[in-house]
Amino acid sequence: MKRLIVASTFLLSTTLLNAAVDSKVTYIAADQVAKGGSLATASNLSITIAHRAEPGMVEVHDKETDTFYVLDGSATIVTGGTMVGGSVTGPGQHRGTDITGGQAQRLAKGDVMVIPAGVPHWFKEVPSSIDYYVVKVIAPWRHALGRGVS
Repeated sequence: MKRLIVASTFLLSTTLLNAAVDSKVTYIAADQVAKGGSLATASNLSITIAHRAEPGMVEVHDKETDTFYVLDGSATIVTGGTMVGGSVTGPGQHRGTDITGGQAQRLAKGDVMVIPAGVPHWFKEVPSSIDYYVVKVIAPWRHALGRGVS
């Protein structure tokens, strides 16, 4: 039942967002999905399958809401608070070295996490590896001012 709810949520969000901007249907065959990486990109979203074998940098996206669905493995992610040591790495993209005042959450297979645009997030600990499905919803009117970027 849980898988059905998760799958329905992803399909509904992707469908609604895609319908709002682009009426083109996108089909991705199982063999391409199995390879991972970028699966679909539109002006208002991107869908990827990501793999991490080690911690990353703190990230803040001005216009992108990240939705993660963990396919395999586990990690500790820190969200919220304020990014430390941040710099702009691209349009609407910030990277940093630490988070102060954030909340740690253990992610494991089957978990879903939604991180709104402007919220710092960081895969702080990756004991072995983690594979996860990422839907990035891109809202051109959002910005990170006052939401964790210093």
